[in-house]
Amino acid sequence: MPKKIQELKSMLLKAGFTYRSGKGSHTVWEHSRILDKITLCSGDGDDAPRYLEKKVLLNLKKLEENQE
Repeated sequence: MPKKIQELKSMLLKAGFTYRSGKGSHTVWEHSRILDKITLCSGDGDDAPRYLEKKVLLNLKKLEENQE
């Protein structure tokens, strides 16, 4: 079962990511220690596409590795 957009946003906030508004329902998430930006789209209650879920998890893993 795919995660909801709101779940991804919550995970990013807990990890210290910041966001800015994009066009329409898009938000751009970034972290000072990671070069890759993540663009989330759709409403909070919508299912997240698999590629987006993988990208978020990959960036969270990178951040965890950088903290060690």
